[in-house]
Amino acid sequence: MARRPRRVEKRGSGVPNANEVAHGFPHLDTVRTAITALYRRLSADGVRRYATSVAAADVAFGDDDDLHMGAQRVAAALVRHLGLPGLPQARMIVTFREMEHAASVELAAGPEYFIELNDRFRRHRRDVGAALAHEITHVLLHRLDLGFAATGDNEILTDVVTTYLGAGWLLLDAYREDAVSSQKLGYLTPEEFGYVLAKRAEVFGEDPSPWFTSAAAYEAWVRGRDLAARDGRRPPLAQAGWAARHRYAKERRYGRAAPGASYDFEGTGASMRVSFPCPVCRQRLRVPAGRRLRARCRVCGSVLECEA
Repeated sequence: MARRPRRVEKRGSGVPNANEVAHGFPHLDTVRTAITALYRRLSADGVRRYATSVAAADVAFGDDDDLHMGAQRVAAALVRHLGLPGLPQARMIVTFREMEHAASVELAAGPEYFIELNDRFRRHRRDVGAALAHEITHVLLHRLDLGFAATGDNEILTDVVTTYLGAGWLLLDAYREDAVSSQKLGYLTPEEFGYVLAKRAEVFGEDPSPWFTSAAAYEAWVRGRDLAARDGRRPPLAQAGWAARHRYAKERRYGRAAPGASYDFEGTGASMRVSFPCPVCRQRLRVPAGRRLRARCRVCGSVLECEA
């Protein structure tokens, strides 16, 4: 993981053209790496500071609201929610102009940051909060000195952190698609947003489904939730299904995991150990094989029941 240099730079959250919304989980490895990086940077206690998602009422923006005052109000609510480190008086200056991307932010020392939103948000004010959430998270990551080396990976990191810290449900709710048109904000697919939301929901016992105003967003959340649930049902976790446990036991006898398995074996006999990803933060764990035990993740603090 590379640190982001402290300099003034531009970031944009691209909006795919109509009928070009990608689906599925093409960025899943990067998404999982981003979750691990977030826990390592903030610690489990730091992540728990975001146990409550930003409230819909705090970021609501109606067509009758004053454009600039409304945008400043929503930005201030997101700054409070994300709690920018070292900048309790951080202020976002929001303007609108014609541009290729949905939005961009100028990263500097603060306490003022300049965010430009695409002119189309003058007409689609319900999505202003989603665009601002992504850009203000760029500022948060800049303050945390957390980033990936590749620009594309860094944008995925931004979407993941926005979502995991309780503001990214806005980005998923901005996704709408029907037979003749489509819209999506951010760099994750709708299903990947749903996956990250589900990983967050598992930790904080939160159900984001009532917040969705978009039927397409709700469907993407369900598909992402289904994949996230499978993370907690893979061997050597005790909740794995019978068939998966049977296959795991056979592979353990030979000391070799099948191609594509999430776990791997090290050593032989009584000294054999199995490594596997924590279903919460994706940090890899190593435990003795061939016994029932509890494993504690040193990154997120989760206690996992294993039949290793």
